[in-house]
Amino acid sequence: MNKKILRLAIPNILSNLSVPLLSSVDTAVVGHLDQVYYIGAIAIGSMIFNFIYWGFGFLRMGTTGLTAQAFGKKDTAEISLIFSRSIFIALLSAFALILFQNYIAKFSFYLIDASSDVEFYAMEYFYIRIYAAPATLLLYVFHGWFLGMQNARFPLFLTIIVNVLNIIFNLVFVYALGMKADGVALGTVIAQYIGLVLAVLLYLFKYSDYKIVKDIKKIFELTSIKKFLKVNFDIFVRTLFLIFAFSFFTAESATFGDDILAANTILLQLWMILSFGIDGFAFAAESLVGRFFGSRDKENFNKVIKYSFYWGIGLGVILSFVYLIFGEEIVSLYTNNSELITLTMSFFIWTIFAPLVNSICYIWDGV
Repeated sequence: MNKKILRLAIPNILSNLSVPLLSSVDTAVVGHLDQVYYIGAIAIGSMIFNFIYWGFGFLRMGTTGLTAQAFGKKDTAEISLIFSRSIFIALLSAFALILFQNYIAKFSFYLIDASSDVEFYAMEYFYIRIYAAPATLLLYVFHGWFLGMQNARFPLFLTIIVNVLNIIFNLVFVYALGMKADGVALGTVIAQYIGLVLAVLLYLFKYSDYKIVKDIKKIFELTSIKKFLKVNFDIFVRTLFLIFAFSFFTAESATFGDDILAANTILLQLWMILSFGIDGFAFAAESLVGRFFGSRDKENFNKVIKYSFYWGIGLGVILSFVYLIFGEEIVSLYTNNSELITLTMSFFIWTIFAPLVNSICYIWDGV
């Protein structure tokens, strides 16, 4: 069982860690510019998109769980339907986000009490990155479906390629072309669409037998859509509370000034590394729990849960130790501003203890 977990978890950990790595590079790129409000702008802009995109996290999580159950039952027709249904909802949602972008922006910046400099660059960031919505949501579907098919290698490949490209584009646009927050946003948009093209090619390469269902009646068959919506509504509510906590924290940080906002942004990057790392085992639990639930294999179902906790908590302990020993050196990677480093370290104790508690929550989340 440990081999099964690690076969899925290790690629997931590697691909997951590239996500906060990208966010960390974004922060570090602007963190070495001449003004701290660039960090705040990226933080606010990213927060808005976290709120939007994490709200659609069910397109990955729900797709993984339902696909894994259909995979366990060897129901190929249902596997194709789940994939098609998720794609349809992702496209519909993405175009709605683009259509209503002005209302989203006005509402978001109305709720956030940031400085004028932070708001200006955050808004610039928002109006560029919003056009990545179709690619971003469709990539959620591809990642979730591949994982449900017990394939962790494709999500690993996609995530690493997308994030490496994103980092390269960010460095070119900001340092070579002299752009600021707008360069970071543009890099994200281009990288996401390249990732989507690669996802389609991988699907055609290995899974072309699973045809996209075009019959709307089949996609929205009442019993199946009720199940799809029930699972995804629960995940949506869970995600809404999660992103509200992070967004509230970021928005409140902004009211204390650009320095506090910048310090908390750096600390949140380390929390993201923790969450995305341990989520590798949570994602493995999603795939295997769904598979054994679908095949009604109770013995392996219970084993997956137990061993996933062992691995997740173990990784949490290691991260706490690393943060304890190398905290200041890690923070210094994000900024060369000595006052900001001192301010960030004054709150660092919470980041050291976080992995010990949070790892348990993340594994249950996957189950």
